[in-house]
Amino acid sequence: MLSVLVIEDDETINSLLCSIIMKSGYSVDRAENGLDGLEKALSGDYNIILMDLMLPLKTGEEVLKELRAVKGTPVIIISAKLEVHNRIELFRIGADDYITKPFDIDEVMLRIQAVLRRTEAQTSALLTFRDIKLDTGSKRVYVMGNEITCTATEYAILELMWKNPRTIFSKRRLYESISGDTYLGDDNTMNVHISNLRKKIAKFTSEEYIETVYGMGYRLVN
Repeated sequence: MLSVLVIEDDETINSLLCSIIMKSGYSVDRAENGLDGLEKALSGDYNIILMDLMLPLKTGEEVLKELRAVKGTPVIIISAKLEVHNRIELFRIGADDYITKPFDIDEVMLRIQAVLRRTEAQTSALLTFRDIKLDTGSKRVYVMGNEITCTATEYAILELMWKNPRTIFSKRRLYESISGDTYLGDDNTMNVHISNLRKKIAKFTSEEYIETVYGMGYRLVN
């Protein structure tokens, strides 16, 4: 059974989310402050985490940063604090998706399912491109033999590009291929994910792997 961690300090919203998620067939754990949420996220084996930003003891941003230092568990942010600049920063520090409050329960479940589709287990295969290897079963990424921690979205971008090494991917095509949603023209979303990947790869090699094709999109550097 897939497991979900809900980190939300509003007891009514927390209970509502847990109830709906359980009725949809998932197991659910809950936390009502950032410190407890981080401890559970680090020690537990969750398939996905739903988290508010305005949390007591530790903010959602702090939890996300500390979690991303060691784990790539998918995280969906649910918050009223989601202006464009907030969303961009959340992607930079490792969020996989976001939902604004007040939210529609059906949308929450669709978002959970969409993110889980990107990370669901499959027959393991090793995809190799130069000095980077992707394990499609464990969803792990290795650069020069060193494992890097990727979000679900970042991993999905790499896998898509590794399987299509000669293809130029527009931001629209990347977004729709990975999320299954209709692209609404938010260019910054894919820019941030690509930027994050480049920085993580650059920690272990100076070689360029993803290039920008001006006016067209992104492709692997052959």
